[in-house]
This record gives sequence, C-alpha cells and structure tokens, in this order.
Amino acid sequence: MHLPSRRSFLKTSCLLASTATAWRSLRAAPKASPAGFQIFACDWTLQKTCHPDSFSVARRIGLDGVQVDFGRLKPGETRLPLFDEAHQEKILAAAAEQKVAIASLAMGVLNSVPYKSDPATEQWVLDSVRVMQRLKQRVTLLAFFSKGDLVDDEPGITEVIRRLKKLAPHAEAAGVVYGIESWLKAPVLERILDAVNSPAIRVYYDVGNMQKVGEDIGAAIRRLGHERICEVHLKDYDDLYGKGSINFPGVRAALDAASYRGWLGIEGVKTPLGVEPSIKYDLDYLRPIFPARV
Repeated sequence: MHLPSRRSFLKTSCLLASTATAWRSLRAAPKASPAGFQIFACDWTLQKTCHPDSFSVARRIGLDGVQVDFGRLKPGETRLPLFDEAHQEKILAAAAEQKVAIASLAMGVLNSVPYKSDPATEQWVLDSVRVMQRLKQRVTLLAFFSKGDLVDDEPGITEVIRRLKKLAPHAEAAGVVYGIESWLKAPVLERILDAVNSPAIRVYYDVGNMQKVGEDIGAAIRRLGHERICEVHLKDYDDLYGKGSINFPGVRAALDAASYRGWLGIEGVKTPLGVEPSIKYDLDYLRPIFPARV
C-alpha cells in the first residue's frame, strides 16, 4: 500500500480545511448588508449591459449597486465580454470611481444559448467561477427563460442537474453561489436543489416572474428560506412600483419570515418616465419598505 508523504498529507489537509471553510461560509446568511437591505439595478435595466457606464448611471439614480451581466456574444466570437480581464478591470475601476458596488453577476445569455443543451455554456459557467473571484463576487444568476426554459422539460432538468453537480465542487471551493432564475415553482426548484445537494447552488427569486406564473410568492419565499434564496429581483410587470400588482410590503414580511437580508434588485419592466426617472421613482418607493438598517 502506498503511504503519502508528510508534504502531500499536509497539502491535502489544508485543501480539506479550506473547502470546509468555504462550505461553512456558503451556509451562512447573505453577507452584503447584515443589518438590512441594499438595492441595485440590473445593468440591462439601465440599458448598459456589461458596460462600465452603468455605474455612473446608478450613482445618478442613488442606487447602492449594479448587477453586471456577462454580456452578449458578438458575431464570430465564442467568449462573453466579461471573460476578458481588461474589461473586468474597467468594471472594477468604474465601480470604485463612482463608489457604487458590484452587487452580483448574471449570465443572461443562457436565455438564448441554453445551459440545458449547448456544450459551450457548460464551460462558460465553469469559467465564471474565476471571474467571480477576480471581481470579488459571491453570486451569479443563471437564467432559464426563452430557449433555456425548463418548465415541463424533464430531460432539460436532468441535464441541468448533471451540469450543476459538476459545477458545485468548484463553486464550493471558491466560496461562491449560483442562483437559478426561472419560471419553475418552489417544489420543482427544491427537487433540483435536493438532487445537486450543494450550498453553492440556490434559487434566484424574482417576485414579478413568479407572481406572473401564479405562485404565492409570500408562501414560496417562506418555504425556500434564506438558505435556499441567494438573491432577490423586485419586479412589477404592470406599472411603476407601488402602482402595479406586486405587494411589496408583503414581500418584505415574507423576507423577514425567511430571515433574508442583503441585496435586492430592481429589474424594471415599466419605465413610463424614461429609464433613469422611472428607476429613481421605483427606488424612492422601495427605500422605506426595505431600509438599509432594520
């Protein structure tokens, strides 16, 4: 029987210890704002997808942060813009200059190039772990809409579970989390999370999306809890916030019951005043309901 050397034993012990530390940190509640809530807008909502200028727009509005998308494929290219290290530096510099945080990342391209079927997307998501580390990010949203939709697609769900199981150890070791944003309701999401069985794979909950498909969003948030919800999009398909159909005080009550604190994202659908004035209106409505200190 081969016995490991003292050096290899110590190396393995350190690796196991660091992985255990990452696992414990992933089990913890969101760290972004332990006392209350911080509010960001998605860079695509600001019409600045994967662009450094999103941070100057966010500062003018008064947002705490920006969710940065990995960008879209350009003709003839196979890599997303945010994989470029020079572009990452521009994003970091803009965030620092404007004093606006990078709240999290998102891979919206998966709506048109599906994670459930396209071979390239599996590698993109694996490679995004390194991007999260360089940008010092904890959460990346994985989108499952349009061509990537998983509703009534058992083969697609099976393949996504396979890929997420492969991703999970890398994410755990890095101390990062991936959130599934989809049309899937809580019971199906729980089935996926149970199958993957990793604290690095969670739900990215969008209140507007899930109300649109008939889910009781308050009950679902309470059911999933903060251990399974990594981040939350606030959205109203009908109007400016407070004028539409989403009961945002009810969302706050559900988040309190779920012990969720941290980032909340404005993903604006209705911008009747123009982009910046509409997002400012939504932000001003949300601030008293979701304050920075609770």
